[in-house]
Amino acid sequence: MSGQGTGRNGSRRRVVITGIGAISSIGIGVDDFRSGLREGRSGVKSITAFDTTGFEYANACEITDFDPAALIGRLDPAGLGRASQLSVAAAGMAVRDAGLPPEELRARRALVSVGTTNGEGRDFDTLTRQGIDGSLDPALSARVGAGRLSSSIARELGLTDVEAVTLPTACAAGNYAIGYGFDAVQSGDVDVALCGGADALDRKTFAGFYRLGTIAPEMCQPFDRSRRGILTGEGAGILLLESLEAALARGARVYAEILGFALNCDAHHPVAPDRDSIAECMRLAHKDAGVKPEEIDFISAHGTGTKANDITEARAIHQVFGGRPPATVSIKSMLGHSMGAASALACAACALGIAEGFIPPTINHVDTDPDCALDVVPNQARPAELNVVQNNALAFGGNNAVIVLGKCRES
Repeated sequence: MSGQGTGRNGSRRRVVITGIGAISSIGIGVDDFRSGLREGRSGVKSITAFDTTGFEYANACEITDFDPAALIGRLDPAGLGRASQLSVAAAGMAVRDAGLPPEELRARRALVSVGTTNGEGRDFDTLTRQGIDGSLDPALSARVGAGRLSSSIARELGLTDVEAVTLPTACAAGNYAIGYGFDAVQSGDVDVALCGGADALDRKTFAGFYRLGTIAPEMCQPFDRSRRGILTGEGAGILLLESLEAALARGARVYAEILGFALNCDAHHPVAPDRDSIAECMRLAHKDAGVKPEEIDFISAHGTGTKANDITEARAIHQVFGGRPPATVSIKSMLGHSMGAASALACAACALGIAEGFIPPTINHVDTDPDCALDVVPNQARPAELNVVQNNALAFGGNNAVIVLGKCRES
């Protein structure tokens, strides 16, 4: 499936990003997140979110300086799970960053679209333990629904003419949610969309990947010959999308334009990615955006740091781009794999790179795996004039989503 666009010169409404809300282990808020990307900051630390007894190693990209009470104003943070706290706070950041007054936002037809892998996985962990000893907490049970990741944003912002959806397409969910928002704004179904992804660090996810043998002991090294796996992370990335016409009318700053997107699901294997399916998703996204492969200035890869993912994704990129793929980076080397938030934060990074003229680095890089053979922009950000950027997201079950962004030109 591709978006309903007709390319950059099509007759549908052009959709732009005017607000970014980012909460990550390398920075909270758009300015700090941008600085973290430029500096090649690492979010890795020892896990404190849950008991790690019994694990040989337990590092992750946990957020330890997030204060929901300081970032959530209308709702009681105690009534929200960790993932909902992250999504609500990031949405508020995006609205403020866009310079959109609350009363003006509430007067518009809106969409809230949030992708997630685990929903309130941390609360599920707690409820499971409580169920074993017979002490279930009703208040905790009430806040565990994954739909609250999006509905709580609507409540916090006082939106009434709104559709609120939560999309559970695993680690591609952020791109799925942004694509959904892009379609809704482009077609005129809504005036503004708040879309992205959120997930919190939880024991279930960490233990699952650990049992699969895909957790790295110390650091994440995408596309490196010595890579040993992922580091789980957490965070939220929410973008504010509106039409270019509306953004210009109110004098808004535009980070980037969304040119097109594509989705597919090959259902090839529960966990193993499929090269041909990934390549086809990229081709569909290029067609929807009206661009050719040689116009892409850099790729934000899914780039988890596992042996299978990185080689398969690299081979798909070579299949589409031939012998000269563009610079291809993975910001998971910095902020870990934040599950449903991963591609949304990567999309924010792409927009910031376009607006500020830089390609974020792939850190922890020593020696590129010859089976990947990509320019990964090792360890230091690179100044670059960026016109078209591609953001890949790949998920279990063969769920792939690719978004193409570009520098916004008013004509």
